[in-house]
Amino acid sequence: MTDVILASGSASRRALLAGAGVEATSIKPNVDEDAVKATMRADGMSVRDQAMQLAEMKALKVSRSTPGLVIGGDQMLNLDGEVFDKPADLAAAKDHLRKLSGRAHHLETAIVVVENGQPVWRYLARPKLTVRTLSNEFIDAYVTACGDALLTTVGAYQLEGRGAQLFTQIEGDYFSILGLPLLPLLDYLRVRGLVIS
Repeated sequence: MTDVILASGSASRRALLAGAGVEATSIKPNVDEDAVKATMRADGMSVRDQAMQLAEMKALKVSRSTPGLVIGGDQMLNLDGEVFDKPADLAAAKDHLRKLSGRAHHLETAIVVVENGQPVWRYLARPKLTVRTLSNEFIDAYVTACGDALLTTVGAYQLEGRGAQLFTQIEGDYFSILGLPLLPLLDYLRVRGLVIS
């Protein structure tokens, strides 16, 4: 049977696959994401295309040295064309939340499956999240309560925890918000015979 490889160090993506009963080996790709993003942004690439290209790049990198079906993923926050990466520190997390306050944004959640060094399947989910108007007092208390965990996610929120307090409306798939369009991926793995249908 073909091995399933997750080209990611993301604990959230690993947990989502494991929770769904998919056995996958996790291999963190050696990709200089900051340099790649800087080039893509200098070229004026759209946020969704940046996410898709990074997902593919990660999967290709791992596929070159590891046989199997390699899943690469990436997620970027798109606020009216402005891209948000993971905050560098807690001060940046507060800045992100101030910018998102009272506004809607999309999460560009891309996934690419590569086999034998060739992309064989792609998917992009675009959940839309509307953040309520946040007071500075709330932002300070929220960041203090959540701490460094906020630095692991674009937008500085964790919907599965205290981050639920940030939103007035969410449109889209919960799993995609957490970083992996799990339901379409499971469908693809069933088609490939890697998950029992």
